[in-house]
Amino acid sequence: MAALCAPPPDEATQRALRDAERTRAADVAARKEAVARAVQATIEEHRLVAERIATAARLRALEQTTDTIAERIENLAARRRAAETRLRARAAAMRPLLPVIERLSLYPAETLLAVPAPPETAMRALIVLRSLSQRLEQDAVALRRDQTDIDAAARDLAAESPRLTTALAAQATQAAALDRQLAAARALRDQAETDAEAAERRASADAARADTLRAALAALEARRRAEEARAREDAIRAERDKKQAEAESARRREAALAHPAGPGTMAAAGANGSPSGRPIGNTGGHLIAPVAGTLIRGWGDASEAGPATGLSYHAPPRARVVSPCGGRAVFADTFRSFGLLTIIDCGGGFHAVLAGFERLDIKAGRPVQAGEPLGTMPDWEPGGGGKRPSLYVELRRDGQPVNPTPWLKHGL
Repeated sequence: MAALCAPPPDEATQRALRDAERTRAADVAARKEAVARAVQATIEEHRLVAERIATAARLRALEQTTDTIAERIENLAARRRAAETRLRARAAAMRPLLPVIERLSLYPAETLLAVPAPPETAMRALIVLRSLSQRLEQDAVALRRDQTDIDAAARDLAAESPRLTTALAAQATQAAALDRQLAAARALRDQAETDAEAAERRASADAARADTLRAALAALEARRRAEEARAREDAIRAERDKKQAEAESARRREAALAHPAGPGTMAAAGANGSPSGRPIGNTGGHLIAPVAGTLIRGWGDASEAGPATGLSYHAPPRARVVSPCGGRAVFADTFRSFGLLTIIDCGGGFHAVLAGFERLDIKAGRPVQAGEPLGTMPDWEPGGGGKRPSLYVELRRDGQPVNPTPWLKHGL
């Protein structure tokens, strides 16, 4: 009886085929939707990065204005301090002579005749007194000039202070907007940590224990190669075990570790540039200046450790530091006497090293675009006479420092 009620075999087969087709169509639609979401997420990430770069560029223009005013205030304050020092020195030199000058002005004849002396001695005394009088007159003129200089510097300082306040306020407003964008980006990224980024953070931790920058870069490279080999082994094992999803994930991790900078700003330069880092043909201009400010020490200039192997420059208070190249942050942590330091893999065997931050806004393993903010410089008071903080920038190729100047689009 049951056999009589069962549907014909061909109808059951057709129903199974229809079910399979519906399932396959649903899978295809789900994959398409996932790809579309991934593409949209990538587009949105690129848009947000472009917004951060544009905001950082606007902030840099404001910081350049702040730096110009701050530099002027520093110079005016130094000029006032120098004039005050001269004034104090002249006053100290004249102080012992004041009683004699006063007595001579009140009782010239009595002062000269107070001590009997031969005529020739008296004549010499008069000549000396005349010379002293001329010197005193010159010192008095210099004193008045120094006082005038002090008054003028004080007036100029008073005029510049409101401009600095306005410039700092505009800078702070733009910086707050950038900070909001950075916070939003961190929130999104924290939800999408990848194995490759985790591997690079482990490499960064290894590098932090190194004694020198060269050793740190060597530790980063050693860890990267080890993680790449581990990812390759995982992929082979997963493929052997017919675990396709795991194999694909391991292959992606291997590819990311093999090329941590992606294409990188300096990838072409690595193939075409000379060992010294000097551009050949049209390969120059691959880096942008990482901060608004004034270059204070160039490549090869004298330093306490010998000829400088990088660039150092002053920047305005709380200036934002941006990546000089596109690539990936492979180190972002405290390092020895450098303080907070970040290393950007620019591709082509090039690494940009930046140190002197008050705060880092980048984590090891994160991709960066040229001009994307990395962190902030310390605050300081223009005209306060204290030591100004500086940012140190070094370009290394295959672990060796090279002159970054030829690679900059414009000077620092």
